Parts: sequence; C-alpha cells; structure tokens
Amino acid sequence: MKFKAFLTDNGVSLLEKRFLPALDKMGRICHLYLTRDHAIFLHNLLNGDGIQSIAQFRKEALFDDYRISSQINDRIAFSIDLSLLHRALRSVITIYAEFSGSHGGGGGAAASNRLQIKLVKKLPPCSQQPMPFLTFETKGYKSAVIQDVPISNPLSRSDVLELQAALDMSQDLPRTLVQVPDMNQLQNFVDRMKHVGDLINVSITKYGDLHLQISTTLITLGAEFRKLSVLGEQAEVPVGDRDLSAHSRTQRAIQKGDAMTVQVSVRHFSKSLQCHLVKPDCAFYGIAPQGACLTVIFQFFIPGTRQTDKSISLHCRLPVLDPGSS
Repeated sequence: MKFKAFLTDNGVSLLEKRFLPALDKMGRICHLYLTRDHAIFLHNLLNGDGIQSIAQFRKEALFDDYRISSQINDRIAFSIDLSLLHRALRSVITIYAEFSGSHGGGGGAAASNRLQIKLVKKLPPCSQQPMPFLTFETKGYKSAVIQDVPISNPLSRSDVLELQAALDMSQDLPRTLVQVPDMNQLQNFVDRMKHVGDLINVSITKYGDLHLQISTTLITLGAEFRKLSVLGEQAEVPVGDRDLSAHSRTQRAIQKGDAMTVQVSVRHFSKSLQCHLVKPDCAFYGIAPQGACLTVIFQFFIPGTRQTDKSISLHCRLPVLDPGSS
C-alpha cells in the first residue's frame, strides 16, 4: 500500500485557503479516500450520524506525479484530523515559501524545491509499534522540512467497499434544485433564527421558492426566497396561488406535488452554510426523493469563465428529523 504525490501551487491554495478551513467546520475528523483518479474528503458517510459532506478533487486539481497502489484496486482510505492537517500544511508552506523566495533565481534549486505528500509508517517516541502518518516534505537548498500528520490505520477492504457504496449512493441528485444567490443573506437569517429554536422547516417548490420557518409555542419566524433559478423539474405558479401567503402557497404546492418540505437541525443547516468559505460560484438546495435528506450542492467555475469546473465538487446532505411530505 503506497501513496506519493507532489502538491501543485493550485492544490496548496485550494486546500490551505479554502477547503480545509471549511471542511473543519463540518467536523474535525473525516475520511480521506484516495483512488487512481481522485482525492475525496468524506464526513459521516459510514456512521450516518450528522451532516454528510463530500469534497471531491480530480488528482490533477491538486497534484503532480500522483502515484498510488494497493490491493483494493489502488484505493486507500483512512481517518484524519483536519485541524492537524491544516496546521501541518500551513507550517510547511511557510518554509516552502521561504525556500522559493531565497532561491527563486537559482533555477535548479527552485526546481528541486517541491512539496511532496506521502504515506509512511514511523516509530513514534516511546513506542514500539510503528504508526501510519501522512507526511509533507519540502527540500530546500541546504535542508529539508518534514511535517507528519498522524492518521488511522488504513481501512480494510470491506470498509473501503462500504465507503465506496455510500459514496455512490450520495451522488443521487434531487429532482428539483433552486439556486441561492446570496449565501451571506441566508447565513444572517439563520444566525438570527438559531436563538428561537433548534429545528427548521425547509420547503422547496418547482416554482423556484425556498421557504424557511422555525416555530415554537410562542413564536413563528419565516423567510422566503422567490423566483430563484431552478434546475431539474420546474413548474409555473398557478394564477390563483400567486397572491396567497407564503405558508398557504407552499401548502398548496405540496398538495399538488409541486413542492417538498423537510425538517432539519438548525445547527446542521448553519454548518452547511460554512461552506461559503470554499468560495463557490453557485449554491443549490434540493430535497431528495421521499424527503430522505436536504441536499446542498456547490458549483465552481473555471476561472474567468461561466463553465463548470468538473475537477472540483462539493455537496452536503443534511439528515432529516421529520419524514417530510411531498
């Protein structure tokens, strides 16, 4: 079982400045799943407890000279602490930048200064049992800097197959997705709602409406975002429903099969909004068939274009606390 690659400058920027800070908000511990073509960060796919997040990168988005081998179809997966990974990467980047700055004009010295990442087994101090690490190494003109990040033992064949099956299941898209134009506006609203209750009702219509509501015995707070862009199944608002209240219009849409509603944790919903730290170009919300979960999909464009960057993907699945209705 071997893995070794060199992080590109773009890969360093994606991980250090955008994805690792955001994914750490989902939870400190996640699985890092490496295949022949992808590196994938996965939260809660095996235990099914809490918000699931899937951040997937084609190897070219992060690495050069990517090499992997294992007896499980060249797949390797393990648990890792994202805060330790982020800290180690920041530390080695500082040295990497110093070496690059000091020897940038040196041609051969600059070319040899590359940031390598690999799996190793080492004997920790005061231990007689070798432990696995994900290691960063950068070699300068006269010295080398190594940062070791402890990881779990690699998952067994059966666990890797279970992880792959869960990943395949998580790719199913809702039939209707609505685009949220302003994540900050949504974040501000949810921040105010957090002090009212722990559960939030989320309704999505084929008309392009996103309706949020928190209710307690004393108060009901709600917000509606209308005429949003729709991907997938869509419909026109019936003429007789256009002047109804948000609640009445949503209930009519549910009765006609033009909307779905689910109840999720305010904490989970707020966590999903932390993904704005990855600086996506678009965000879409949808409800899975039979109200199985609330799905948030983040879209990235190739810089300078409106074309989807298919080398990067990120989506979250929020567990439903009420079966919902459709």
